[in-house]
Amino acid sequence: MHNWQPGAALQNLQARQQLYRSIRDFFYRRGVLEVETPLLNQAPVADPNITPIQADGNRWLHTSPEYAMKRLLCAGSGDIYQICKVFRQGEAGRRHNPEFSMLEWYRVGWSLPQLMQEVAELLQLALAERYPELPVRSYSYRQALQEFAGLDVLSCSDHDIATLGRQLANADLELDRDGWLDVIMSHQVEPALPRNTLVFVDNFPASQAALAKILPQADGAAWAQRFEVFFNGMELANGYDELLDADIQRQRFARELAGTGRPCDERLLAALEQGLPDCSGVALGLDRLLLHATGADNIRQVISFDWYSA
Repeated sequence: MHNWQPGAALQNLQARQQLYRSIRDFFYRRGVLEVETPLLNQAPVADPNITPIQADGNRWLHTSPEYAMKRLLCAGSGDIYQICKVFRQGEAGRRHNPEFSMLEWYRVGWSLPQLMQEVAELLQLALAERYPELPVRSYSYRQALQEFAGLDVLSCSDHDIATLGRQLANADLELDRDGWLDVIMSHQVEPALPRNTLVFVDNFPASQAALAKILPQADGAAWAQRFEVFFNGMELANGYDELLDADIQRQRFARELAGTGRPCDERLLAALEQGLPDCSGVALGLDRLLLHATGADNIRQVISFDWYSA
């Protein structure tokens, strides 16, 4: 007999409703427009760390609404946000579901520190019932690796990074420098970050820029102008000071899509050629946020029907 029961208890479904209401009130009071964009698109994400799900021969389920929302920004939408379902290939587990809920928003004319402050305010609001006093800490990517993994990404060799990565993963995988750095972040750094604290990590290696600007810093290196937010060892959000240059974006797409057989999003590039306003944007995982807001220990407890029961 098939188990037809939902995974989420009624109080967790109610917690989701309250969270969405709080988010909408938060942005309504700040004059940010709620928008909707298609779930199915003619071109998938161009990110080596994200595997999209192909719906048929010509359409892909979006992994985030980023590309379509940037087209709206280029058309003059102003500040916008969206709550939607997104889809990514990957195993379902305690923290992961291939179909999940995301909040994404963009602030025109805002610097990355301004957006980080707003992210902290929203997360403090969402988690206030369980964590009424929620401090914020910030590290650069370089500082986080130095403090919690004993590595200086400016001076350590690819061999040093791969050696530690293999020890942590307990496997000899075929990964490049960034792949092993991701292993070190997930296995060593994230679990060691301060508990019951919103932790922001910014200034990532330029090779991990994705759709973010790259700027030189005082230490002589060029760093991607992006941040990630962690809470109790779990990534919640990923934000960018958005890249505006269509030519540079095309070059990144070509590099990231090489060998995948996936098409490039020419509509996004055409919009960028028209002109993306200076802006910062962030994507936040709502199911993971609900884990912390409700005290649940498995993502299936905050989703009506998870990957195995849908």
